[in-house]
Amino acid sequence: MALVTVSPEALAWHYRVMTTREKGAGGTPVAGLLLAAGEGSRLGRPKALVELAGERLADRGVRTLREGGCVPIYIVVGAARAEVPEAVTVYNPDWGSGLGSSLRAGLDAMPDDVDAVIVALVDQPLVTATAVRRLADAYGEGERAAVATYVGNFRNPVLLAREHWPSVHAMAEGEVGARPFLRAYSHLVATVPCEDIARPDDIDTPEDLQRLRGLVEPAEEDAAEVC
Repeated sequence: MALVTVSPEALAWHYRVMTTREKGAGGTPVAGLLLAAGEGSRLGRPKALVELAGERLADRGVRTLREGGCVPIYIVVGAARAEVPEAVTVYNPDWGSGLGSSLRAGLDAMPDDVDAVIVALVDQPLVTATAVRRLADAYGEGERAAVATYVGNFRNPVLLAREHWPSVHAMAEGEVGARPFLRAYSHLVATVPCEDIARPDDIDTPEDLQRLRGLVEPAEEDAAEVC
């Protein structure tokens, strides 16, 4: 059974967001779910703890979901206890079985008043808050399942409304998460093009990390100088 812990910072953040939300503006918020439990076997260390531009991937992923408008935000951890103050931590004791168990643990941990969740992966740091916001907007327009696409390819993040969770749960096994559901029920899934504002590059190896550092760190340093 997954263990759920809530930091005081997460409680304060969620309370502040919910109490300041304008009535009738945006309706029910979409939750965020960051899957960050893997050990990073090819990378040589848990991905959640890897730093990019001075920020752990776990913190970066939670920040991306938060800036994209998600509330509450849950992070599923396993190989490393990468807790983030503004997220509810879900410890997946079966993390070694693969991504599917972490997706199931995250969905199981969602509170009853959450109607939909946007799922992101910790090892895709070029996914942006704008991409998350596009999926949230699709939900606001009535979509009940949606996936970010890059030149027509299904990748992440993914929007899943509650009525789809049992099917996703049943199909998430081993190293696959929502992909089997997206393929089996493609007629129910809206596509949200995101190639103009994000990239789905994974960090699986030291070479991947070096390449993404070359992309991210100079760009963020330039942005900081402009500000």
